[in-house]
Amino acid sequence: MARRLFLFDRPDRFIPGTIGEPGQRTFYLQAREGARTVSVSLEKIQVAALAERLRALLDELERRDLVPAVETPEDAAPLDEPLNEAFRAGTLSIGWDAQSRLIVIEARDGSFEEDADEPDEYEDDDPDGPDLVRVRLVAAEARAFAVRAEQVVGAGRPPCPLCGQPLDPQGHICPRRNGRYLH
Repeated sequence: MARRLFLFDRPDRFIPGTIGEPGQRTFYLQAREGARTVSVSLEKIQVAALAERLRALLDELERRDLVPAVETPEDAAPLDEPLNEAFRAGTLSIGWDAQSRLIVIEARDGSFEEDADEPDEYEDDDPDGPDLVRVRLVAAEARAFAVRAEQVVGAGRPPCPLCGQPLDPQGHICPRRNGRYLH
């Protein structure tokens, strides 16, 4: 199957979101530009790490006066439907394009099996690389994404006060209580 590239330069919307109940949620990144919408599934920890790294990058860019410190617009609307998963993200990356002054976020297909003799980097016109979503955002859009990502991650099950693992509504077996059930 030919490689698919989903490139979004300043999309109308780029958000993290979830489907399902806490403890059973599936996490997504979704980009929309006009009538074109692409959704990529990923792990909760990937969303949290992406938010953390974006915030650190933006803080550093602001400290160096490369981007302005701005108010972040809030987008609390749900994911756009229909939700069709393009692929499951394995590798996420972020970067700063100094020439265009844009934040670049990439998600690569995690099911792509790389050959040990092949390079880790692929050119966009390489037909044999992994499927890829690339989104380019101004700083305010990237900051809004990071804020929403932190909210999405934090909206899950509350942590156990003893061990930090997520609590189910019925409680959980807590390792800090020697395996006894915590309500």
